[in-house]
Amino acid sequence: MFISEAYAQAAGAAPAGTDMLTSFLPLVLIFVVFWFLMIRPQQKRMKEHRALVSAAKKGDKIVTNGGILGMITKAVDGENDVEVEIATGVKVRVLRSAIQDVLNRPMPAGKGGKAVEAKAENKNEGANDA
Repeated sequence: MFISEAYAQAAGAAPAGTDMLTSFLPLVLIFVVFWFLMIRPQQKRMKEHRALVSAAKKGDKIVTNGGILGMITKAVDGENDVEVEIATGVKVRVLRSAIQDVLNRPMPAGKGGKAVEAKAENKNEGANDA
């Protein structure tokens, strides 16, 4: 009596493989969305910051993580620290990892760096003529 009912329930069931796939599909889609919206952009920013810090050289104006502004007076490639002058005659050693930003970095070539500077100079010359 009970056996026939059990067979009737199992006969209409879907294959187990597709049920497992449909249950994991939303998790996979959520991970893909997180990858493209959060993880990948953060990795790109970290890579750009590492390149910026490793390219810091003597004469660059920098901002440290603590908000101190200064100019690099000594930077040796391969060393983890640089010497920064924060006031006239006041020099401190700062870890490269503590550099937050380089203020006088050049404009990328694709952004129109020299063309923008030339336009600004032309506007200033025109203003001076008047």
